[in-house]
Amino acid sequence: MCGPEYTDSESMTIAAKYENGVFRPLQDVPVKEGTVVEVYLPAEAPTDKPRSIGDSPFAGMWKGREDMPDSVEYIDRLRRNCTADFIGLI
Repeated sequence: MCGPEYTDSESMTIAAKYENGVFRPLQDVPVKEGTVVEVYLPAEAPTDKPRSIGDSPFAGMWKGREDMPDSVEYIDRLRRNCTADFIGLI
């Protein structure tokens, strides 16, 4: 193992893969053999499949707004107005 070893005053995140009942680090780790560690598992494990934008907490945040019944059209209009204003400055 190269480099300094881990000390109790530090914390670190180590990417690992769980296989056959064992967490296997995806890289060398500066920890002494036999060191007891805690493993934190996020609520949602990452997957190879990209998440849908519909899963985002921001999806639908404009739903039900009377001033923008079609959010795509609303944003397009804002962009057109901004572009027209910018061109007017030239």
